[in-house]
Amino acid sequence: MVRQYPGSGSRTTTTLVLLLSVLLALVAPTAQAADGDAPSVTLSKKEAGKGGEITVKGGGWRSEALLMLLICGRSTPERGVIGGTNSCANADGRAVTTDKKGAFSKKLPVAEPPEPCPCVVHVATVTGEQALLDAAFTVAGHPTAPLPPPADEGRLAVLATTRLEGESSLLTWFGAPPARQLVFTVGNLGSAPVEDPVFEIGTAHGVYAPQWEERQWRGTVAPGSKARIKLPVELSAGAHGDYQVSLRYGTKVLAEQPWGVSRPWGVTLFWVLLCLVVPAAVFRIGMAVVDKVRPRPAGLVARHAHRTRTPAAQAPPTPAALPWFTQDSAPPDIRRSAPPENRPPPTTKGQAWTRNGG
Repeated sequence: MVRQYPGSGSRTTTTLVLLLSVLLALVAPTAQAADGDAPSVTLSKKEAGKGGEITVKGGGWRSEALLMLLICGRSTPERGVIGGTNSCANADGRAVTTDKKGAFSKKLPVAEPPEPCPCVVHVATVTGEQALLDAAFTVAGHPTAPLPPPADEGRLAVLATTRLEGESSLLTWFGAPPARQLVFTVGNLGSAPVEDPVFEIGTAHGVYAPQWEERQWRGTVAPGSKARIKLPVELSAGAHGDYQVSLRYGTKVLAEQPWGVSRPWGVTLFWVLLCLVVPAAVFRIGMAVVDKVRPRPAGLVARHAHRTRTPAAQAPPTPAALPWFTQDSAPPDIRRSAPPENRPPPTTKGQAWTRNGG
């Protein structure tokens, strides 16, 4: 028999609640610190001249993420890279992959960007979820110019459904890169015009992250107005299957459009014909070589040489004798038609009497 004292159940419940509160208090700061880790970038030098080298280190990035390192002009950490990567020294950029903890370290050559300073070292993810960070940097000896005054750059939004225009050609059937045009209509919801906006076109296949490419549209979208824009989209040679085309402006994805690409059957047909024609040609060449080099019997060689003589050197054919007739017993008409040289010589009367046993 178990005896229960009054109030014992409430004291046990209170103890459990206190223990859970302590555990939550210990775990919460750790979780908040993990969630609060933001990407960071540090430079070994804040200033260097062209031809030099700096070391770029970072932490807090996504694990095993591919990053792009660029030196860009006309930009600051506060305002970002004005003009996109067109303001960066793209030819001298470097790529690095973070470790499992999201850290990296990479040496970056110092190059002069196409735009004047102020400059930054621009670090951004290449695939997957977009993340970027800029660190202030000065390229010694590079021209410096003030940044344009900040203004409302406008806000573009897609007003109609996007679509892909164009058709595949005969070359695409044989493995040429499929190409289309992404057509969409945007409207400026801001209070300032948008001049020559730079969009990004991403193509994704299956479970892979989209590969982004910049596309600049030449024109101006006034506040409250709209514009119809066409941007080229091209896949790699021999691409086929289900693709997803994404449109991005700034850091916002404006639209996504599926694209089903048919298989290039011309390439398959080419390989099938190649597998049939080449063995047949090799077989015929081999048989011709064997026929040339194989030994021949003596009679066959003489007969072959006799056939190869010219018709003028050949002797006239000898008329074949009739097997059922002899020269003496042949009918008169056959004997008369025989050649003179085949007739027996004339005999005298005495020679005929002697032959007959007279």
